[in-house]
Amino acid sequence: MPNVSKRFSSGIVSVWTDNPNDMCFWDAIRSADEDLKVEFGLLFFSKQSFSAEAIATRMALECPDIPYAACSTAGEITPQGVDDGHLVGVLFPADSFKINPVQIANVTTVGFEKVVEQVSSEKRRFLQETGDQDTGRSYAVCLMDGMSFSEETVTAALHWGLDDIPLLGGSAGDDMNFVDTQLILNGEILQNSAILMLCQSQIPFRIFKTDNFVPTGNKLVVTRSDPDRRIVYEFNAAPAVEEYAANIGEDAASLTPRSFASHPLVVRVGGEYYCRSIQKMNDDGSLSFLCAIDDGIVLTIAEPEGMAQRTETAFDDLRSELGAIDMVLGFDCVLRKVDASSRQVLRRVSEIYQTNNVVGFNTYGEQYISMHLNQTFTGIAFESPDKSGVRP
Repeated sequence: MPNVSKRFSSGIVSVWTDNPNDMCFWDAIRSADEDLKVEFGLLFFSKQSFSAEAIATRMALECPDIPYAACSTAGEITPQGVDDGHLVGVLFPADSFKINPVQIANVTTVGFEKVVEQVSSEKRRFLQETGDQDTGRSYAVCLMDGMSFSEETVTAALHWGLDDIPLLGGSAGDDMNFVDTQLILNGEILQNSAILMLCQSQIPFRIFKTDNFVPTGNKLVVTRSDPDRRIVYEFNAAPAVEEYAANIGEDAASLTPRSFASHPLVVRVGGEYYCRSIQKMNDDGSLSFLCAIDDGIVLTIAEPEGMAQRTETAFDDLRSELGAIDMVLGFDCVLRKVDASSRQVLRRVSEIYQTNNVVGFNTYGEQYISMHLNQTFTGIAFESPDKSGVRP
């Protein structure tokens, strides 16, 4: 597929390619900067096709004046829908956006209070610079190391430091290898880090999330675990793999990522259910998770229901609030993609994203307000300035 560029009514530009040698991609970014003056760029890339080093080098050569953040993915969402093996760019124009990036370093050891202190200080400085003291035009986007095992603590600390500025974002992936994810901030390749972008928009927006899992009556109590590594050894005092398989009606030896995506585990917090997705089955009969886990947690087996319909309804609700959607910056859990594929609705979900101008990536976890989530789509939808965007 040749490189394609799309400019939305808001001035936001998306550029994408599946060819590492495609110079048209960089030409399109330069052209957007000449036409609009780019305030900030986001890049999402597949490690199987693109290297962080090559991206950083090319940005320095071709677009040295554009500040940017980037992360590796478990799949990409371009204006043409869901795909793999791509490099996707989202460019925000300076006349409508102000974006300040902040690196949160050493996320596994930095500590809650230090993150809160750093973010609170950056927030005060940002609001002074932008003059948005009521924070009504501000939001924050986070990209995080998806193998740091620190997403819950860092997300909660970011939320605490941001206070009334809403947060959304996604954890970087590595094409479902679950070994090493990468971030880039202005040419520096980062690991064990998060990138927080404090943003102000002159364009009306809505932060939202959607999921499609329904709790069943089957409960699993974590009776032996390693919280630091997010490993569960026992459910209900029985080997984790065997107990999980028995409760979903499958043979333990036949479990696959599709099994985990089709039968997610959820925890109830404050009257709502949140996914605690299984990453993989281990040789010793334990299960590795993508979210925090600990002894005594009661998990409920859930069943996904009507992903395409629930997703379409979420965008219908957004249109009723905004009038017309210009584009959506989206963070979609990779297990939603796995489940959609196994249920043969991935094409329909991809069409819904294409219709609603979604650009983003498949994540190893989603950040939404104060929570780190799984099997959820989180996003920010921007209103079409001339009301000519996506309509019912």
